[in-house]
Amino acid sequence: MTKTGTSAQLIGAMLLTLAVTGCSSTVNGAPEPAGASTPAATPTGPANPFATLNQCSLVNEILAGQGFPPAQPTIADAKRTCRATIPTSSADTDGIGVAISLQNGQKYTENINHPDTARNGDIDGRPIIEQPEPLRVKGGCQVGMAVGDNARALVMVVSGSDTKRACAKAEEVATALSARLPKN
Repeated sequence: MTKTGTSAQLIGAMLLTLAVTGCSSTVNGAPEPAGASTPAATPTGPANPFATLNQCSLVNEILAGQGFPPAQPTIADAKRTCRATIPTSSADTDGIGVAISLQNGQKYTENINHPDTARNGDIDGRPIIEQPEPLRVKGGCQVGMAVGDNARALVMVVSGSDTKRACAKAEEVATALSARLPKN
């Protein structure tokens, strides 16, 4: 298997796990067309801190100028999650995938796959939990952030087999995302 296939499969597995463990409803099985540039709007409601935000736009803003293609909704959770991926370009260069998920109705402390390796912290006063290798596979990292009392924003990064690089990128993206989210 090539590095491209491995990275793509890993980010797909991370996002599928996120969708399965993080969703309050089932996925209807109808993927977005490959050319779709934005997903359906994040579900709205009076208590939804994400009502005016679009996760694909956020991915594109945060990754602008870094060589990423336009963000696409994920098949597993198209209404809440978008990703952008730079594929592996050679045997010596790992690809990198970045995804953002905006999840109203879930706390940042929910669905921690491996509490033994999770780390608490904060970004500009916003509570976070960072999970290196959330699926016990090298090269993945997830940062979950509190957004109000009952919502979270997740940043997932897959970087070949380099967990340290993935976590550094996840922290960088989470910091940029935090500044664009409603204050707690």
